[in-house]
Amino acid sequence: MTPPTGPRPVLLGVDARQVSPVVVGWAADEAERRGLPLRLVHAVPDEPRDRRGDGPGYLQSRREAGAAALEKAEGTVAERHPGLRRQCVLLEGSPAPLLCAESAHAALVVLGSRRLGRLEEVLSRYSVAVPVSAQAHCPVAVVREPEHTTLQPPYVVVGVDGSPACEPAVRFAADLAGRRGAALRAVRVRRTPVRPFEPLEDAAEVRRRLFECTAGCAADEPDLDLTHEVLAGDPVEELVRVSAHALAVVVGRHGRGGLTGLRLGSVPHGLIRRAPCPAITVPAGPGADEPLNRER
Repeated sequence: MTPPTGPRPVLLGVDARQVSPVVVGWAADEAERRGLPLRLVHAVPDEPRDRRGDGPGYLQSRREAGAAALEKAEGTVAERHPGLRRQCVLLEGSPAPLLCAESAHAALVVLGSRRLGRLEEVLSRYSVAVPVSAQAHCPVAVVREPEHTTLQPPYVVVGVDGSPACEPAVRFAADLAGRRGAALRAVRVRRTPVRPFEPLEDAAEVRRRLFECTAGCAADEPDLDLTHEVLAGDPVEELVRVSAHALAVVVGRHGRGGLTGLRLGSVPHGLIRRAPCPAITVPAGPGADEPLNRER
């Protein structure tokens, strides 16, 4: 695999089974906003046989389907942003590991969602949204639904848990909102106790940590309209609710994720499956603190 040269691109994973204009358009718009090239990638699983066909003939048909999907996606990009730099790449291998490897050289990965159930996500080697979100070296946007642009002023939601892992997510969300001229709603959800007599987190302490985690936003985006909200309940339920009309919902990712993506965490996992807008997972640790491309 030859890594792209020059600025880190926005990486779009193209699914031959469903080339979604919404997903392609979101990725192209984001690359245009950031002044970055768009790298369109389709991975052809390299298994030698399949129950629906066998040998080289089947693999060749998959390659042709992948090439056709890339051509269709590139046509959508060219129509939407004719001057956008773009590159189409057809790879062979398991999609999730290949996209994770590609993410080491990308500024952002954009994926669609096939709306798989939990069991399908684990067993299907074609599932990419969860394992890539769990293991990618850069932020990953899973676009199930389009941005909500009808509500004015527009806003981005960022989920804040008070840990250092959420700080890269806050900075990414502030940058995302700034590029769109949108407000940023920083939301901290106090989880409802599940056992009798289990105390609820202290509201004042939660709010203090929420303000601490977002303190850098003013320096990064001095004109940003930033609000803080402390809610009580299930974090996934509440973030889904408050992002009902959002441009995107952003959360941080703890650690490097597991082999299958099962260690992604319940909140980002739940948002990938249920968010009513693009859901973006931002990794913590090395690589998460690299400066964003600031071209506007």
